[in-house]
Amino acid sequence: MADEIGVLIVDDSALMRNLIGKMIEATPGLVVAEKAMNGNFALQKIPRVNPDVICLDLEMPEMTGIEFLKERRKQGIDIPVIILSSIAAKGAAITMEALSLGASDFIQKPSGSISEDIHTVADHLTSLLIAYGGQHRRSKGKKVLTPTEYTKKPEQEEGKKPSHTFGLFGGPAKTEPAPLPAQVRKPGNIEVIAIGISTGGPDALRVVFANLDADLKQPILVVQHMPAGFTLEFAKSLDRISPLNVKEAEEGDKLTPGWAYIAQGNKHLEIERRSASAILHLSDAPLVSGHRPSADVLFASVAMAYTNHVLGVIMTGMGRDGAQQLGTIYKEGGITLGQDEKTAIVYGMPRVAWELGHVTEQVPLEKMSRRICEVAKTER
Repeated sequence: MADEIGVLIVDDSALMRNLIGKMIEATPGLVVAEKAMNGNFALQKIPRVNPDVICLDLEMPEMTGIEFLKERRKQGIDIPVIILSSIAAKGAAITMEALSLGASDFIQKPSGSISEDIHTVADHLTSLLIAYGGQHRRSKGKKVLTPTEYTKKPEQEEGKKPSHTFGLFGGPAKTEPAPLPAQVRKPGNIEVIAIGISTGGPDALRVVFANLDADLKQPILVVQHMPAGFTLEFAKSLDRISPLNVKEAEEGDKLTPGWAYIAQGNKHLEIERRSASAILHLSDAPLVSGHRPSADVLFASVAMAYTNHVLGVIMTGMGRDGAQQLGTIYKEGGITLGQDEKTAIVYGMPRVAWELGHVTEQVPLEKMSRRICEVAKTER
């Protein structure tokens, strides 16, 4: 179907190409555009098949995934790339290098290079392919299928519901959000900034952090949904491009002006405010809103500690994590920003927050850094 999202699968294993292909073909809205056994073959096939998104392994003969990404950049190819690789588990630095070279997101193969249990990440993979491939199609003025428009595929059982992946993104947003809740107190001067973000986050945070003012004093706390073992390298990658100091949050860290703290994978991030300082705490408490770290946990914590001195920001991501407790920040007198629908890879988390009436202002990605700095620096 002409309106389906075409996926180029690049993996040196014929078995993996076959398994990934079956998952894609069984997902409404997706179709396999072509398959390639390494980066060289992928580059040769791209002009002919013109895929909407690329699923890329990193460890391949002749041309690795990293080499492919470098050549992709050199040739000015803007097709989004999702990394699906076993090296992600043991090489977080290589995975972050792939992201810095333009890959959009990554998923770990569950059990090594040949993962016959690849179906365990099927929902996550197909969701990402739909999100990034769909956005790419829209950017080129092409149509993207909606749940009511796709043709049922032979692989689907009679009467079976469409793939849940469409439901993760939802249909058109409501015209008007719920009214903003009543505030306990008026907004005060901003003393801390909290950001919740998920799918599409690595790219979006690079844009935000690269363009923040060097003299921004308020510390920033970030929950980016990411597996354990990757947030240290992710923080380092942001630190290299940002005028601020960026680090992975550690237990007992003292909140310092001009610093940003990235929540550890698989650890909730909370804050304890003391008379002369504020201390960060990591927690193994159960998942909240389906996640650990959870933006809801962070937002609730900063709202309790800083009341009307918080700037809360919710950005691209599937689901609703952070949407509820962003309202707590607002009710306590804080200010809340949400990424707008047009620039969010997945208008899920910010959409739910906006529809609940918890977003003071919607902001496009390219203006988010400037707006954060303006709000943070305004005297109240």
